[in-house]
Amino acid sequence: MANRILRTLLGTALLAMAAIAQGDDQRVVAITQIVEHPALDAVYQGVRDELQERGYTDGDNLRIMHESAQGNSAIASQIARKFVGEGPDVIVAIATPSAQTMAAAARNTPVVFSAVTDPVGAKLVKSLKAPGANITGVTDMLPIESHLDLLERVVPDAKRIGTVYNPGEANAVALVELIEERLEARGMELVKAAATKTSEVLGAARSLVGKADAIYLTTDNTVISAVEAVISVGERAGIPVFAADTATVSRGAVAALGFDYYDHGRQTGAMVARILEGANPGDMDVESVDTLELFVNPAAAERMGITLSDDLIGDAEEVVNSDQ
Repeated sequence: MANRILRTLLGTALLAMAAIAQGDDQRVVAITQIVEHPALDAVYQGVRDELQERGYTDGDNLRIMHESAQGNSAIASQIARKFVGEGPDVIVAIATPSAQTMAAAARNTPVVFSAVTDPVGAKLVKSLKAPGANITGVTDMLPIESHLDLLERVVPDAKRIGTVYNPGEANAVALVELIEERLEARGMELVKAAATKTSEVLGAARSLVGKADAIYLTTDNTVISAVEAVISVGERAGIPVFAADTATVSRGAVAALGFDYYDHGRQTGAMVARILEGANPGDMDVESVDTLELFVNPAAAERMGITLSDDLIGDAEEVVNSDQ
């Protein structure tokens, strides 16, 4: 009996020691995103897959924490406090609002942002080169000139371009200012419609009817989360809707010239892995994605009263036909 008890105690002790050893070897990466929509979800999946490919397996030598703020800044702040309290090895913040909240809360934990349009303007870093402090990441600054070239190629007579944006998102404001400047240089006008939450997107889009010849949507998280509302207005009013995010084309936009947000996530994951292996985020330049792909949706174009040329369709990386 005594021997059986001794064996039981020894077995329990060995299991406890094994658990402790595993805990010592296990790294922790906390990932937060401001809201769930296809582009940001793709970033999250890309981070996970890149870490997996580099030998960091969730549930084995890695523990991944993941939470969405559901588009709510108060929830984003709660997540930031929670993650900082957990003391992870690296925090990944997807999209500008989550990155700003996390940067303010995590003073000593490495932070890697992703899908942030203007990290300097958002006051996340002072410089894209060796940003210093504890934060770096991957920017998704848009190639605005290329986007406007595409829009003019498809709708050459368009002079008034509408956009829906959230004035409370720093990335959205920076992009709108840039678009307005670039359109003015082309002799065109930007017509703005504000939506501070997803429930306001439909009304904002409707306000563009009769004022805009085409609608161009940036990577504004509030708007993209409810992009179907803008698409429906475009179809009813015959206003072509263009997007900066290629994932929006399958949801009904006419066309988009952008990069793959999954690849964006893979690039972010590679930066996280470097930090897990000892790199200092302050010494790592902010990175960007250079490869652009053209997605077109001829069926959506027809529903909005235009026809895409064979040349444009031939240039596309992917042709989506969403017959609704």
